[in-house]
Amino acid sequence: MGLESKMGGIITTQLDKVVNWARKNSLWPMPFGVACCAIEMMATLCSRYDMSRFGAEVIRFSPRQSDLLLVSGRISIKMMPVLTRIYEQMPEPKWVISMGACCSSGGVFDTYTLIQGIDQFLPVDVYIPGCPPRPEALLDALMFIQKKISTERIQDRIHGN
Repeated sequence: MGLESKMGGIITTQLDKVVNWARKNSLWPMPFGVACCAIEMMATLCSRYDMSRFGAEVIRFSPRQSDLLLVSGRISIKMMPVLTRIYEQMPEPKWVISMGACCSSGGVFDTYTLIQGIDQFLPVDVYIPGCPPRPEALLDALMFIQKKISTERIQDRIHGN
């Protein structure tokens, strides 16, 4: 007998909007850059592109304080357990961006030592193509994550849907 049953979901709908607004405008990225794509990620944080105006200014190097994982570059088989552990340490809700051809599909490095796409191990929300992708592409992916967050419902998060 919560407020949802008495009020018909009106308060829950408004609460969804407030929570989603706060989440989408205060993303805390955890960078995991291991190659040339990481340079483009750093360029996105500089004043020319200014990722902070989209609410993702606070870069955290602790997974327990992050909700957005930015993975870029070639991920080796030996590095994948580390990346998986970092993802598991992040609190819910969390989102993942796969930046660049190497991270998304292995790129031109089709060898036995490299992962041919991190989506084999992690749930990826947005893929950014390119070798390396431009900073504008990372900003576009960030805005896509924000749109995704703004349509989420608290009830779905609670019930695991």
